[in-house]
Amino acid sequence: MVLSFKPRAFIISLIKLYQVLVSPLMPSSCRFMPTCSTYASLAIDKYGIIKGGFLALIRILKCHPFHPGGYDPLK
Repeated sequence: MVLSFKPRAFIISLIKLYQVLVSPLMPSSCRFMPTCSTYASLAIDKYGIIKGGFLALIRILKCHPFHPGGYDPLK
């Protein structure tokens, strides 16, 4: 059996690892629903690494005190 490297699955696994190991150690301060890490995982799974990563980056850049946040689902 030959194992092949799947970049999309690898990136999503890194996000899941962050959600399990790092996120619980930080205070809850997310202003969006779903959280940015969930949004990034969904975006990369749906659109691929390039477009999904870009959508995730835009979402993370919106995370500042001057943005109201709220419900912002992946389209």
